[in-house]
Amino acid sequence: MIPYGRQNINDADIQAVVDVLKSDFLTQGPVIPAFEKRLAEYCGAQYAVVVNSATSALHMACLAAGLNAAGQLWTSPNTFVASANCGRYCGASVDFVDIDPQTYNLSPHALQVKLAQAVEKGTLPSVLIPVHFAGQSCEMKSIHQLAKQHGVTVIEDASHVVGGGYLNTKIGSCEFSDMTVFSFHPVKIITTGEGGAVLTNREDLYEKLLLLRSHGITRDPALMTQETDGPWYYQQLELGYNYRMTDIQAALGLSQMDRLDEFVARRRYLAARYQERFRQEYSTLPITLPYQHPDTDSAWHLFVIRLNSMTKQQHRQVFAQLRERGIGVNLHYIPVHTQPYYQQLGFQWGDFTEAERYYHEAISLPLYYDLTEEQQDKVLNTLKQCVDNVLQTEAAC
Repeated sequence: MIPYGRQNINDADIQAVVDVLKSDFLTQGPVIPAFEKRLAEYCGAQYAVVVNSATSALHMACLAAGLNAAGQLWTSPNTFVASANCGRYCGASVDFVDIDPQTYNLSPHALQVKLAQAVEKGTLPSVLIPVHFAGQSCEMKSIHQLAKQHGVTVIEDASHVVGGGYLNTKIGSCEFSDMTVFSFHPVKIITTGEGGAVLTNREDLYEKLLLLRSHGITRDPALMTQETDGPWYYQQLELGYNYRMTDIQAALGLSQMDRLDEFVARRRYLAARYQERFRQEYSTLPITLPYQHPDTDSAWHLFVIRLNSMTKQQHRQVFAQLRERGIGVNLHYIPVHTQPYYQQLGFQWGDFTEAERYYHEAISLPLYYDLTEEQQDKVLNTLKQCVDNVLQTEAAC
């Protein structure tokens, strides 16, 4: 089976983890701040706080932004459920902004319309989470301008795009947001096994994130409400969580940072090769290739095609046949508002038509650092066979 994505671990990564295992610190040691410093410097941000998952990072970012039961979070329906669930964890209501039909990212036009309606109704969101889908940045300049007009906190869900760029800056610089969240899950650009991070340029948010990450506890006398009782003393200032990353995970992440640009370069090469092969040898297939906005420099976490002029059943058949023949395709994503949990909150099919239309046509093809050209050619040849087979079967009926 050729998977849609997988990690690359080399001897240096393994040695970095072994070194920590042989050290005095397995959990909260010196490698965590080293990883945070490296990540912040790479992205051009002032601060980075690493945690045990991107879901934890999203939750912490929302809490640091002050989101609560009186607030509302907006995000894209074309994302993993965590981008919306983080708002529910805070007790807030959640709503969605439909996607752009070309980039599959949150649409600035749809956002502008929805904000205008919210002003009239008095239902402006507290937090907006644009999701950088498949490795390509949202149009953050426009989104940031719209959000700031209404005092909305912007948290970039950049789980797909560490190493990517927008308007000649690295994603994570927080130039157009208050905070940026990364994921280090094994199928992402770099990995810590499980893990995530929040980046920001605001010291107040940084201090809040540090508290929330570790039970709301501080050992800093400057932050305490009374004089310390001694060197053992700490105070709980917030209702925080155990969202800490271990030194073991941080060691893997720090080592992977050495090859981040190499990982992204390889993904860009393979994505370009997909594009070229499709156009030169598979142009007759009823397929829409991924569009790249000129302001973005994608990290190419995913390579998503859309099957044109096919029924839902045909789309399902192509997907199933690819998997049966050893091509581990996937589908990113089922629109969040169609999940049973969110339908119980009042959402339904038909609410966000672009995301739904995309869902019924999309397939994520294999794309990862170790994917060989021979494997890529097998993906393309098998895709053609499956599409032709489904269309011919339909024609015969």
